[in-house]
Amino acid sequence: MSKQKTKIKKKILTQENIPIFKRLIKDYIKPYTNYLIVAFVLMLFVALSTAALAYGMKHILDEIFGQKNADALPIIAGVVFIIFFVKGTSTYGQTVVMNYVGQRIIADFQRQMFQRLVHSDLTFFHNNATGSLISRFTNDVTLLRAAVSTAITGAGRDFLSVVFLVGVMFHEDWILASISFFVFPIAILPIARFGKKLRKVSTGSQEIVGKLATLLNQVFQGIRHVKAYSMEDYEQKRADGIITELYKLNHKVIRARAAAHPIMECLGGLAIVVVILYGGYEIIEGTRTQGSFFAFVTALLLAYEPMKKLASLNSDLQEGIAAAERVFSVLDRKSDIVNMPNAKYLEIKQGTINFDNVSFAYNTHKNALKNLSINLKGGKMTALVGPSGGGKSTILNLIPRFYDIQEGNISIDGQFIKDVTLHSLRENIALVSQEISLFDDTIRANIAYGRLSASEEDIIQASIEAAAHEFIEKLPHGYDTIIGEHGVKLSGGQRQRISIARAMLKNAPILLLDEATSALDTESERKVQEALNKLIGGRTTLVIAHRLSTIVQADHIYVIDQGQVLEEGNHASLIAQNGLYARLSNLQSTEDEQRKLVA
Repeated sequence: MSKQKTKIKKKILTQENIPIFKRLIKDYIKPYTNYLIVAFVLMLFVALSTAALAYGMKHILDEIFGQKNADALPIIAGVVFIIFFVKGTSTYGQTVVMNYVGQRIIADFQRQMFQRLVHSDLTFFHNNATGSLISRFTNDVTLLRAAVSTAITGAGRDFLSVVFLVGVMFHEDWILASISFFVFPIAILPIARFGKKLRKVSTGSQEIVGKLATLLNQVFQGIRHVKAYSMEDYEQKRADGIITELYKLNHKVIRARAAAHPIMECLGGLAIVVVILYGGYEIIEGTRTQGSFFAFVTALLLAYEPMKKLASLNSDLQEGIAAAERVFSVLDRKSDIVNMPNAKYLEIKQGTINFDNVSFAYNTHKNALKNLSINLKGGKMTALVGPSGGGKSTILNLIPRFYDIQEGNISIDGQFIKDVTLHSLRENIALVSQEISLFDDTIRANIAYGRLSASEEDIIQASIEAAAHEFIEKLPHGYDTIIGEHGVKLSGGQRQRISIARAMLKNAPILLLDEATSALDTESERKVQEALNKLIGGRTTLVIAHRLSTIVQADHIYVIDQGQVLEEGNHASLIAQNGLYARLSNLQSTEDEQRKLVA
């Protein structure tokens, strides 16, 4: 049994817990050493006052009730009050200090996690659900804080209380104390087993919490479509399934945590029975005073509660370790898109962008681009057209290094984009996309996003140029209007013009337009197109076009299909080639004529 116990203990502590504990202590607990010293001193006062209370029972019973010493009554009463005062104030102090440390640790973790995530590449976010990441920010970090606080408090106050109370018990009767504590080591093996099970279940529980958060995020953001397709019952069933699974796992967690209690209760009851039998016999025989016996029993009963907390400490730690593993998996992840050693600042001259035999794949199975070579002339407008899935958006995403290519080179004015800093690369690029990213903030803050130092005059001027100022002025609070999550309080055209105003304000020499007008009605498209024409002027512009009528004036057009260039030229030359571009143009012209007839 001893060998098996040692083996299990070694497995739980050495292989898994200790490396995580070392990291927690070194990186997150050690910075608050001064606070922990204060908390430890206060815990020491709590433990001493608790032991003093147990030891005082002997004098209360023997001197006051036994010897009927009236002179000792006020002195002992005063001492008892002082003991309770010291215990109460010390408990308050250590609780406040430990909660302060715990909350600071949460803040440290969350800051580092956000910093790591916000600098992660797009691939990471595509592979990880938003709800799962939010769960790590909230549930996992909270569990981790609880485990750290519990571990420190358990190692401090509860352990010290047990030590001093056991000291009182051995002072009164070492034989009886030895008998009382003989049974408690028996509980270590089953408690360790329950802790290991709890860790496994807790990991599964936190994963389900992430699934639930993801579902809620998707349903609430897409509530318009949920209602439009009458899918409320379907989503309810999906939520019910996840909630039921979470309930079952949480119930297992509760059962695993509670498993230590009947063990400790039975063993504690057995110890008290032994004390009553042995101590009661000594009192009857006259070899022990009542005060000495009750002091021993008081110490045992007072030690029983911190003992139970220490016994359940393993459960708290296992939950915390499971949470720590998930948190550290985020903190330890290295982004694939980083500055290269000795990266230089990008210097824009003409703004010419060159793709030289570029090949790229989102995964190893299929190339999105194959030996692609294109040239975007500085200060000119270049358009990409072609069937969906042909690689147009991929080309656009590679310029600001949202992804890194596997073969070939991309350069701006002869400078390879991998050799310049990410910040200098992206600050010279403005993006206006079909997928508009607006934040639940004021219109002013959304326009100034990317140039926080912009003046009020600059923001208004950008709005005027983007044909947005007129409708902004009519809003209840003008530029201070909160537009809701993703700009839900604005129309599609208004959201697009806000995003154009943002690009106007950034005033970057390179402009990327990703089907910026494809989802708009005719009137909104006209206003947005007018704003875009002002924005394009003098900039190196790459346009992904859904409607060919919007890129008739482009200086150069590439027809992209299956990651390769099929045709290139201006609008007139491509029509003359009578290839794919001409067919797409004729098809859209026919569709436009049909719309006019229907209208």
